[in-house]
Amino acid sequence: MIRPLVPRLAIIGAGLIGSSLARAAREKHLAGTIVVADRDAAVCARVRELGFADEVTQSAAEAARDADIVIACVPVGASGAVAAEVGPHLKPGAILSDVGSVKASVVEAMAPFVPAHAHLVPAHPVAGTEFSGPDAGFAALFENRWCIVTPPEGADPAAVDRIVALWRAAGANVETMSAQHHDLVLAITSHVPHLIAYNIVGTAAELEETLTSEVIKFSAGGFRDFTRIASSDPTMWRDVFLSNREAVLEMLGRFTEDLTALQRAIRYGDGDALFEHFTRTRAIRRSIIEQGQETAAPDFGRRAAEKPKHEQS
Repeated sequence: MIRPLVPRLAIIGAGLIGSSLARAAREKHLAGTIVVADRDAAVCARVRELGFADEVTQSAAEAARDADIVIACVPVGASGAVAAEVGPHLKPGAILSDVGSVKASVVEAMAPFVPAHAHLVPAHPVAGTEFSGPDAGFAALFENRWCIVTPPEGADPAAVDRIVALWRAAGANVETMSAQHHDLVLAITSHVPHLIAYNIVGTAAELEETLTSEVIKFSAGGFRDFTRIASSDPTMWRDVFLSNREAVLEMLGRFTEDLTALQRAIRYGDGDALFEHFTRTRAIRRSIIEQGQETAAPDFGRRAAEKPKHEQS
């Protein structure tokens, strides 16, 4: 028998990320015991039915007791509350981590509740779909995706290494950086694009009232992909924008300036400026594909293997 990487792994929250991590841990034999906690009784019942956890409980404190690694898979706005609940029950040497897409505010919220004998090592697996809940998860979600680990200043190197090893074993590529740098990068690569998607779909919804059914009926591929992004969990994204407001506002300012430049080029018929801009941005897409973070498939690169089973044809 191969000794598991984590003797006892506790996952708090059985949404897309939490249930996918539990499935990956089960499939790859990463943990001796997998404990999943969710405050929703119906979710706990479903986790038991799906069978990707050894133990299921509504109590985060109970799940954390005797766990070697505890990972909070909850909206970033709830991370402090989870840390407050599990902190008193973390055993010596235990590691508390998370999966939120904002890191500086998470460190600030969680750190006060981590006892001196335990360790805080936040992380962010940059992977996901627009689906949520325990049925949405799948073990391959993290394959060849990036997981960013953001150790606080003075973090225990051995604890950081264990979190890095866990995510690598789950299939992810891992990079470490400061929480502040992470938040700035994710503001432009994830947070602002989601905000734009929510906004443009909202604008289309308002136009739908005057254009009858034409907005939905004649939705082109670009708009359809916006609706996919804009259908993501509203609680999670509300917390993201409020928790990373400074970086998001900075990137929104830059985006607005660039959008104004494009608006000016269209107004004055500056085709050269438009062509140069579109050529430059097209190269970004090619770079993403070359790095294996997407495919050139005609379905906007969405691989069937990455879709929940209920979405596969």
